[in-house]
Amino acid sequence: MLVVGGGPAGLAAAYRLATRHRTVGGEPPVVAVLEKSREPGAHMLSGAVLDPSALADLMPDWQSRGAPVAVPVTEDRIYFLTERRRIPFPITPPPLRNHGNYVISLNRLVRWLAEQVEAAGVDLFAGFAGAELLYEGDRVVGVRTGDRGVDREGNRKAAFEPGVDIRARVTVLADGVRGNLTKTLVERFGLDDGRLPQVYAVGIKELWEVPSGRLPAGAVIHTMGYPLPHEQFGGGFLYALPDGALSVGFVAGLDYRDPGFDPHTAFQRFKRHPLVADLLAGGEMVRYGAKALPEGGWHAVPRCHVDGALIVGDAAGFLNSMRLKGIHLAMQSGMAAADAALEAVRANDASAERLAQYAALVESGPIRRELHPVRNVHQAFAGGLLPGLLYSGLSLVTGGWWIRDPMPAHAGHTRLRRVAGGEPAAAAVPVDRRLTFDKLTNVHYSGTRHDEDQPSHLLVQDTDICRTRCREEYGNPCTRFCPAAVYEMVDAEAGGQRLQINASNCVHCKTCDIMDPYQIIDWVPPEGGGGPRYEGM
Repeated sequence: MLVVGGGPAGLAAAYRLATRHRTVGGEPPVVAVLEKSREPGAHMLSGAVLDPSALADLMPDWQSRGAPVAVPVTEDRIYFLTERRRIPFPITPPPLRNHGNYVISLNRLVRWLAEQVEAAGVDLFAGFAGAELLYEGDRVVGVRTGDRGVDREGNRKAAFEPGVDIRARVTVLADGVRGNLTKTLVERFGLDDGRLPQVYAVGIKELWEVPSGRLPAGAVIHTMGYPLPHEQFGGGFLYALPDGALSVGFVAGLDYRDPGFDPHTAFQRFKRHPLVADLLAGGEMVRYGAKALPEGGWHAVPRCHVDGALIVGDAAGFLNSMRLKGIHLAMQSGMAAADAALEAVRANDASAERLAQYAALVESGPIRRELHPVRNVHQAFAGGLLPGLLYSGLSLVTGGWWIRDPMPAHAGHTRLRRVAGGEPAAAAVPVDRRLTFDKLTNVHYSGTRHDEDQPSHLLVQDTDICRTRCREEYGNPCTRFCPAAVYEMVDAEAGGQRLQINASNCVHCKTCDIMDPYQIIDWVPPEGGGGPRYEGM
């Protein structure tokens, strides 16, 4: 069996596949994991506060094995921010109470999980990206990895290595938010027919080292309000790790209306708020990253089984936007997929009908129990902060019921309003490189590395739209919504402007694939091993 993606969902599936035979009997299956980053965990980014329930289900002795869970949560604080003030919430809503959870580095947890998976007998191949699915008719039969050693013009270099076809009875797709393989599978079979469109957010994070004692280890702070307007979804977070390490981040919904909005700029403005600036004073930023989050909830999850394949984790949209957590749900989905896949292989039947057991396990297990009651939460925020908060509180009593269930939703890129012409106004923020940073400086701290002489992995189907329609109708929002300065409009030789793609800056967040108003940008994996290195994130 083949797992594509070495994150929490993929590794949970692989470990379960490799160890399940100990309780149900039979020979251990042959399992392989493909991971596009150059080392396990290198592309893993999250806040992160871990609900350990799924880890305990997967590996009951996780504590004695030395899982790097850093520190238990010691306190929760929630603030509503104005430009200069902070207003504490009088109570912490139950979904944001983190007693029993842990502040972690997802990078380190996944690296440790990879070690457990390999010790269980799984072959883990880092630096190999899944480029395309292999089919026999309409049955998925494996994955083709990307070619290596191709120059930017598409020519083979001296060290060219062709991609490899890896065939499997069941392929588990754990390729993350807006995964390239999952995206093509969903489109080919209409797996999202009758479902709400997936809605996303982008999370931007810096890891800081601050003077000891500034914030006690295990402290968790969430904010809403400033610097976002009331009609826009999002908020900030600060999570205190041991030894003066502090995770500082900002989440912005990718369903905003203002084409001049820049999530990175909003994050820098957030850090200038006195609450955050005081905590960071005298500290040093040591790492940066960004990733998209699937926020659409239960009604946006596609059908996750086809002949020969299953979809798990963020690729499927298993994230609780009310609790701000998804790692445990990703792991639960990986375990459910492993159980269904193992039974299908042993029955010599990997049909969609047989693999539908995965959907049954999701429906009857902890994933539905957690996601169904909050199924309309993100959609409620489409009307603004106050309606979203009111509905969120009401859902705790009603179990998520509303007059219209599901609440209507629209793909985020369709909500962008057009401008009269030219570039929309975008508020700037002073950059001092001590507290606030420009995008290129931040990219440097992401550890991102790509071979410059390779084809762009950001495929724009029609760049003429960028210099004409998009410039006139939206003011080229890609130059703002990308948190890594990948997209740039530069002067053209014949006058006017053209799109320049700085693909080597890409931190693999997928925001461009999600938010482009014309949906002409396709993110595909670069040569295996390329991308960020989120050490400690």
